[in-house]
Amino acid sequence: MKPAAVVAALALLSGCATVPGGTPERADRVPLPFTGAGLERVIGQNAAALTRLLGEPNADVREGTARKLQFQSRICVLDTYLYPKGSGEPRVTYVDARQPDGSAIDRASCVAALTRRDGGR
Repeated sequence: MKPAAVVAALALLSGCATVPGGTPERADRVPLPFTGAGLERVIGQNAAALTRLLGEPNADVREGTARKLQFQSRICVLDTYLYPKGSGEPRVTYVDARQPDGSAIDRASCVAALTRRDGGR
């Protein structure tokens, strides 16, 4: 057999190796970094723009001049926090997201999932 063929065969077989001692240990969850990337469609929007983008909110909570609009799907729950600046209309200044079971999910991925839903929650 040619040396290159031997190396290729060994590389293929190495994928079949078993883990000593049985099954591998489960890895700990890695915390997701929180960045603003991918949130441009939501941050800075007012309630009317959010409703056009994401549909009717599942919850609308008001406290003083602040407002929280919550949007849900089978994939995630998105909380958008709207605050006024001066005498202006409240706009989204912060966004939080989670999976329906409470697990972490990337905020931009949640926004993308909610914009793709077909009217159903």
